[in-house]
Amino acid sequence: MTADWSEDQRNERYRSESGPHDPPADREEPVGNPVVRGDARVTGEHADEAVHFDPEDSESLDRAAETVAAFAENTAGAADNVYMLRGAAACAALVRGEGSYKVAAERAGGEATVAFIRKWARVHDLPQSIRRHVAMGHIAPTAAKHIARVSGTARFDLAWAALDNDLTVREIRTLASDINDGQSVEEALDGHGIQLGELSLLLPPHVYRELRRRAANEGVSPDRLAHRALDREFREY
Repeated sequence: MTADWSEDQRNERYRSESGPHDPPADREEPVGNPVVRGDARVTGEHADEAVHFDPEDSESLDRAAETVAAFAENTAGAADNVYMLRGAAACAALVRGEGSYKVAAERAGGEATVAFIRKWARVHDLPQSIRRHVAMGHIAPTAAKHIARVSGTARFDLAWAALDNDLTVREIRTLASDINDGQSVEEALDGHGIQLGELSLLLPPHVYRELRRRAANEGVSPDRLAHRALDREFREY
């Protein structure tokens, strides 16, 4: 496999591999808007403390610059996932407001480098479904940085594979590198003995009973029957 794919080539590849019903793999909400951080179902009592960073407001940008500077100095020892998502939001808002990673880093100052701001701004750009798992502690923020390195539906595949297989940050980093070197997600995961799409489900007895009965009568596996039912459900959603 070729190892010299440009970012545009990778994006185009994943767009071509995506199906017509695949969800957007980038953030859909306004930059800096605390959609996940402000959801009490995710962050509980901390939801009221969620900070909104507005890239179009000068005072908000000042607050974002201060947050980025503090975040850059303390991220290594921070264990609060919501705190890290707030820092990522500040990075993204500052970049959007300044129009440049370099200018954003200069404005934040301190330990905030271009590379640091770029990595965390990408985390802020992840789709909401992945960011929710970060906020709830199911995906480490440091792992999210590597998930954010890949494009398109590969982001979902890598995130869900991480959840289903308890992957370490190092393993996720390696997989992200393999994907960016030109491997498909399936190839990268298979190279590490991981099956994409393998999920254990706990069903109510009456649903399980009927799934087994219909699968036997139709001569197909329960997996195949569940696949058909879920595919139909998601297409109608």
